[in-house]
Amino acid sequence: KHYLCGYCAAFTNIAVTFPIQKVLFRQQLYGLKTKDAVQQLQKDGIRNLYRGILPPLMQKTTTLALMFGLYEDFSSLLHSHTSAPELLTRSMAAVLAGTTEAVLTPFERVQTLLQDYKHHDKFTNTYQAFKVLRVYGMREYYRGLVPILLRNGPSNALFFGLRGPIKQCLPEATSYSTHLINDFICGGLLGAMLGFLFFPVNVVKTRMQAQIGGEFQSFPKVFVKIWLERDRKLIHLFRGAHLNYHRSVLSWGIINATYEFLLKLL
Repeated sequence: KHYLCGYCAAFTNIAVTFPIQKVLFRQQLYGLKTKDAVQQLQKDGIRNLYRGILPPLMQKTTTLALMFGLYEDFSSLLHSHTSAPELLTRSMAAVLAGTTEAVLTPFERVQTLLQDYKHHDKFTNTYQAFKVLRVYGMREYYRGLVPILLRNGPSNALFFGLRGPIKQCLPEATSYSTHLINDFICGGLLGAMLGFLFFPVNVVKTRMQAQIGGEFQSFPKVFVKIWLERDRKLIHLFRGAHLNYHRSVLSWGIINATYEFLLKLL
């Protein structure tokens, strides 16, 4: 049931927040201001607003199903086979779940290509993007894997480790609606914090995955290149972070509240 609840929570979230994610994506890739990114999407037209939704729909629903489901499975497995403290076993379970999610990197890779307006004339759909990448070999599907691994494991450990303590700090819930509100606040705060913390990692990941063919540059090399392009200013590296913060509050609030609500129903 943890897998199913995670899947449904992700589906609900993607359907609501995808347009916001597209604005954020343009800011990460090109360092645009919010107004410029929105105008760019307006020029693309309403037909292209949900262009590229299939990969995240497939990837994110599966990823969150694995995130919640594997976390519970790994926690039970480690708890029954080791005598380590619960905090350590649960942290390890979260890291393992996040690392396993990286298997789905090709979906995130294709989503990046479909959302980049520079590739609009090259790909018309998800299948075609996968087909084009096949020419370059399996490794091309996993371009940007390193930043994804750097993001997934630690962010999962922090999310599952802090979710309980944050909820305990909120006013005690006495009804279904207040439980739902608390779960939304808890998930939203955590998502916003983690989204901001790992924002530069996602900027590097987006730049790496926007490339087709050519040299596979290392994470540090791409980071330095972006840093120099953006005038060595930290604030420029975090362009789009404020939008990501608001999107994460909404996104992870929806995910956490939906997950916990469905968990109680099943």
